[in-house]
Amino acid sequence: MLQLDAIYKAAHVLKEVVRRTDLIYAPQINPESTVYLKPENLQFTGSFKVRGAYYKISQLSDEEKARGVIACSAGNHAQGVALAATKCGIKSLICLPEGAPISKVEATKHYGAEVCLVPGVYDDAYQKALQLRDEKGYTFVHPFDDENVIAGQGTIGLELLEEMPDVEVVIVPIGGGGLISGVAYALKALKPSVKVYGVQALGAASMANSILHSRIERLHSVSTFADGIAVKEPGTNTFDLVNQYVDGVVTVTEDEIAAAILALIERQRIVAEGAGAVSVAAAMFNKVPVKGKKTVCLVSGGNIDVTILSRVISRGMAKSGRTYAVTLDLIDKPGQLLGVSKIVAEQGGNVISVHHERNSESADVTGCALRVVMETRNEEHIASIRQKLLDAGYVIMK
Repeated sequence: MLQLDAIYKAAHVLKEVVRRTDLIYAPQINPESTVYLKPENLQFTGSFKVRGAYYKISQLSDEEKARGVIACSAGNHAQGVALAATKCGIKSLICLPEGAPISKVEATKHYGAEVCLVPGVYDDAYQKALQLRDEKGYTFVHPFDDENVIAGQGTIGLELLEEMPDVEVVIVPIGGGGLISGVAYALKALKPSVKVYGVQALGAASMANSILHSRIERLHSVSTFADGIAVKEPGTNTFDLVNQYVDGVVTVTEDEIAAAILALIERQRIVAEGAGAVSVAAAMFNKVPVKGKKTVCLVSGGNIDVTILSRVISRGMAKSGRTYAVTLDLIDKPGQLLGVSKIVAEQGGNVISVHHERNSESADVTGCALRVVMETRNEEHIASIRQKLLDAGYVIMK
C-alpha cells in the first residue's frame, strides 16, 4: 500500500537525477483564476515519466537488474525507462505501439533502449511486453499501476507544495492514472483542503468512465492525438487511489486540447504535447471550478511530433477564433469577390485563402459558392464580420 514515506524516499533518490520544475505564472490561461504551470515538459526526457521509472528501477534487486527490464509505452515512459536503465547499467527493451511519434521512438533508442514496435495502441504494446517478459525473464516496469512508479510521480506533489503552500486547485492529466495517483496522494496527505482534478481526452476516457460507474471499465478503442494518455483501461491500484483521493475527473475535446497547445506556445513560449496540455485545456474552458482559486496545471510532457504540430496549431487557431472559414451563396458575376474582400478588410480580417465553386448546391443555376478562410482575432471579431456580410446582403451557407 502506498505510503507518504515512500514518496519522500523517492524524492531523495531522484534528487540528483530529475530536474526540479519551478512553477510558471500563466494568468492568460484563465483570467478568472490565478493560474500557474508545473512544467514537467522541461524534464530531461521531456516528461514526468522519468521520475517513476528511475525510482522503480532503483528499487530492483540485483537479480532483477541482471535480467534486464522491459516496459511498454506510448513514448514518454519508454524514454524514462531507457534513461533510468542506462544510468544504472541495465539492459532495457521497450515495446511501443507502431503509431508512436517518430520523435519518441528515436529518443528512446537514443537513451540506450532496444525498441520493439507493436501493431495497435498502447494496450497492444502492453500485452506484447508481458509476453516477452514471460518468454525472456525480463523484469517488467509498469508505466502506471505500480506503487514504486506511483511514489516516484508523487514527488511532483511534494515539490508543488514546497513552492506554493497555499495552492487551492491542482489539475492533472490522466492516462492510466499513475501520475495523478501519486500527486493526489501526496497533496491530500499534506494538505487535505486542496482540490485535485483529473483530465482525460474525450476519445480516451477510461478513468472518467470507470469513476462514473464505480468499477474499472475497458474501452473498445481510443481516439485522440494525445497519444500519451490514450489508454483503454486504468490500473487496479490507480483506480482505487483516484477514487479515494481525486475530487473529480473531466474530459476535454480534441479542439480544446489543440487550443491549449496553441495558448501555451503563444502566451508562455512552452511546447506541450496533447497529453501534457489537457490540464490547461480544462482550466481554459472551465471544465473544473477554478474561478477565484490559486490553480496549478500540471503540464506533463512536451514530446509532440513536429509533423503533427502544424496541424494541431491550425486546429487550435480555429477553436480559439484565430481563423474563420465562411461559405457564401453568391450570384456568379464580376465584383462579388471584391465586395466580400472589402468587408473582411474593413473589419480587420485577413483573407488567407479563397475557393470559388460554380457547381454548388445553390438553387440558382447562375449561383456559385465562395469559401473564404481568414485570420481573425477572436469569436467576437468573427461575429462582427458575419454580421457585416449579412448586412450587405450576402447569404451565408455555413
